[in-house]
Amino acid sequence: MTIVVSGATGQLGRRVVEELLARGVAPADVVAGGRDEERLAALGEATGVRTARMDYDDPATLEAALSAGDVFLLVSGSEPGGRVPQHAAAIDAAVHAGVAHVAYTSVLGAGATPLSLAAEHEATEELLRASGLPVTLLRNGWYTENYAATLEQARATGVVLTSTGEGRVASATRDDYAAATARVLADVAAGDGAEHVGAAYELSGDHAWDAEELVAALGEVLGRDVTLRAVDTDTHVAALRQAGLDEGTAGFVAGLDAAIAQGALAATPGDLSRLAGRPTTPLVDALRAMA
Repeated sequence: MTIVVSGATGQLGRRVVEELLARGVAPADVVAGGRDEERLAALGEATGVRTARMDYDDPATLEAALSAGDVFLLVSGSEPGGRVPQHAAAIDAAVHAGVAHVAYTSVLGAGATPLSLAAEHEATEELLRASGLPVTLLRNGWYTENYAATLEQARATGVVLTSTGEGRVASATRDDYAAATARVLADVAAGDGAEHVGAAYELSGDHAWDAEELVAALGEVLGRDVTLRAVDTDTHVAALRQAGLDEGTAGFVAGLDAAIAQGALAATPGDLSRLAGRPTTPLVDALRAMA
């Protein structure tokens, strides 16, 4: 079976391609798909995998890239508000092509999460269930790399502003998620993936840390004192607006913290480390790699 990875020029998709090769999948059995043909060409040259232009807004490219019997990784789109029609086009193309299996990068706790960004993922899961295709749902939690801006804020000011309260985040690195994803794809392609058919994996780090642990880790990595400024949601929005964010963006960012406060990213079921075959990357190690 050929493994087709969409979004392969993105930060997660490229890592999945690299993990597949590290697991021994032959480059000829991997197709890296994406919109940027120049970056695709560079990826193909660096890894030896085949490449194909795949644009969720151009269904013809999706149909040309997929074939009967393929294992297809549908990496969720990056445009809030546009994901559902984009994903629908990709799923339709997969159905028409007769792919053997689809894995989709969804969101942790889909169907029971206060995260505002979950609605498009939940709608996509419904489309996949209705498609009749064998499906694996990879419900990704938070990337530790999401805190790169927080790290820089702490470096510059020595302060971390948050409205997460006592909420915890079981984050992991993109490399961790890519390793688990590659395991699923490789298993299915090798004919050993029966356990993955119909599975919904809740993927998150092994340890759920709180804001105090984040500040301590940042202080260790940066070698300076870092102070936590804990505020309520309204104060957080006001501070973000004062820092130059527009109202919508400020509300979205503070809304993420509010969801964390409600436990949206705290689950630690162990699926990620089990599939990856190793413990997830500790917070301080991940932050050090970004510093």
